[in-house]
Amino acid sequence: MSESIKGYKGFNNKLQCTPNGTCFQYELGKEFETDKAKVCEEGFHFCENPFDVLNFYEPVESRYCEVEGSGDIDKEYNNSKVSCTKIKIGAEIGLTGLITAGVKFILDKVDWSNNKEFNTGYRSAATNTGNSSAATNTGDSSVATNTGYMSAATNTGYSSAATNTGYRSVATNTGYRSAATNTGNRSVATNTGDSSVATNTGYMSAATNTGYSSAATNTGYRSVATNTGNRSVATNTGYRSVATNTGNRSAATVEGKDSIACGLGIKNKAKGALGCWIVLTEWYKDDNCYWYIKEVKAARVDGEIIKEDKFYMLVNGEFKEVD
Repeated sequence: MSESIKGYKGFNNKLQCTPNGTCFQYELGKEFETDKAKVCEEGFHFCENPFDVLNFYEPVESRYCEVEGSGDIDKEYNNSKVSCTKIKIGAEIGLTGLITAGVKFILDKVDWSNNKEFNTGYRSAATNTGNSSAATNTGDSSVATNTGYMSAATNTGYSSAATNTGYRSVATNTGYRSAATNTGNRSVATNTGDSSVATNTGYMSAATNTGYSSAATNTGYRSVATNTGNRSVATNTGYRSVATNTGNRSAATVEGKDSIACGLGIKNKAKGALGCWIVLTEWYKDDNCYWYIKEVKAARVDGEIIKEDKFYMLVNGEFKEVD
């Protein structure tokens, strides 16, 4: 079939991907064309659901763009993956943009006409604005949202979103490819779903998840972003904050003054702004393929020995700059 579909695409840090085992170089604003399109085999691939992109390009080393596919198009029956013969690379939106687009994608799927404050329906919505209120659901592709003081929004549905802006609020879900997000002071956004996102900008807030290829991010003062999923990202820009992960091949990033980025898993990396600290662990594998901690080191980002905004790994007991 021939149509035009908007979606989202991930790349490595050089704006490349590897269709059919060959490295293909993309450029922002350019259009590319090929002969055939078949999902997972031929053509240019992207996803309609932004959160599905995280299943193929984890946040640690990836870049994300808006795209538009056309020409011959083939879709996968059980998710939003698309293959096409023509693709136009649009704006680069980064992880934050992908998160925002993912939440909007879920919200647009909700049947708001069938809304209840508590429901378990497929593509349902639970929403309120009252103080000390709760909105909760367990339905697939669902949304629980409120703006009330000391409120809670929670769901366990697949591709779900729990979101609030209330003071001392909680947004939480355990759904696969889900998002928990709030902007309230002293708030918590938490999930345990694979390819999930927990994000907030509140003062003294915490964003935490344990999902594979997940992202925990906040910009609040004295905040904590933490995850334990492999190939995940914990990042914050708050003053005196901590970004921590223990998942393998993950990244911890801090930008706020006097903050700490801790990468404690196997082959983890960390970076920080000038004056921040990075803590890294080096692991080794014995003859029986068991992993053990070899060394743990901390260093201050002084701009000379440890450069600002550069990722480091601990290799042979020394801090090594990496991509």
